[in-house]
Amino acid sequence: MFEFSWPWLFILLPLPMLLMLFNQHDKNTHTRIRIPGFAKQYTAQGQASQAKHKLSLFDWLIWLLLISASANPSWLDEPISLPNEGREIMLAVDLSGSMTEQDMAYNGQYVDRLTMVKAVLSDFIEQRQGDRLGLILFGDTAFLQTPLTRDVKTVSKMLSEAQIGLVGRATAIGDALGLSVKRFADKDKSNRIVVLLTDGQNTAGNLEPEQALLLAREEGIKVYTIGVGSDEKRGFNLFNMGAVGSSLDETLLKHIAEQTGGLYFRAKDVAGLQQIYVQLDELEPLSDDEQTFRPQSALFYIPLLLVLVLVFVKTLLASARAFKEQN
Repeated sequence: MFEFSWPWLFILLPLPMLLMLFNQHDKNTHTRIRIPGFAKQYTAQGQASQAKHKLSLFDWLIWLLLISASANPSWLDEPISLPNEGREIMLAVDLSGSMTEQDMAYNGQYVDRLTMVKAVLSDFIEQRQGDRLGLILFGDTAFLQTPLTRDVKTVSKMLSEAQIGLVGRATAIGDALGLSVKRFADKDKSNRIVVLLTDGQNTAGNLEPEQALLLAREEGIKVYTIGVGSDEKRGFNLFNMGAVGSSLDETLLKHIAEQTGGLYFRAKDVAGLQQIYVQLDELEPLSDDEQTFRPQSALFYIPLLLVLVLVFVKTLLASARAFKEQN
């Protein structure tokens, strides 16, 4: 889209003609208003040739281009949507040995808990446009896999590469929550969220869950906890070798969520986990105000360059005419 920033400047277009008419009307004065390049100078007695007092096509075109450059012409590209000021979400995912239990129905077959979590959580991650996401993986301890970033594709890729036992077989819930809180340090206090997903109870780590909870409360961070696993003892755990059920500490997870202003969810199957992420969007909505940006390119230099060309051409023609008259 082409536009002028100050189109009202075009009201100055008839100005040279008005000044010429004023000079013609005021013949008896010794002082004349002079328009360089457009009107011929009068003598001290106000005598001038009326035939030489007309504006040429070159003069009008130069004046038009000068006005056009002053009006600041510019080209506006198509609007670009800017990411809304979204949420900061730290995802803490359990990689303990019990996540190998195959008790989650997915695509017509039973798969282990981590496979199901990856499938559903990846969709959730890729829909978080405008949010800053980070990923923490925990087992015997917790470590930061991906710092807070808007590059959701990288977060999704790092989650897909996570493997059971990568950080041990136990479950360090306290370390995972504490590290999540720490990674929010020096961030804005609005919309900071931890989504902690586990299928067990705290059995390892250097930080007790209650200590991590106090840190989260002091920082004003909201924690949503998700308990994963079916109640049926139909799974097979590679680390424990046998049919196992859920050892989920729901009391702890509910306590953490309640004390930080979040909620506890139970994901017994794929549909349940998917519904949880839908609810998270509703509980922590983004701003509805869409922000757009239109790249703008200044074009004022084009009419100025044309002015230089026309002045040069006019000067050449005047010189040629003068030379011809002398000869």
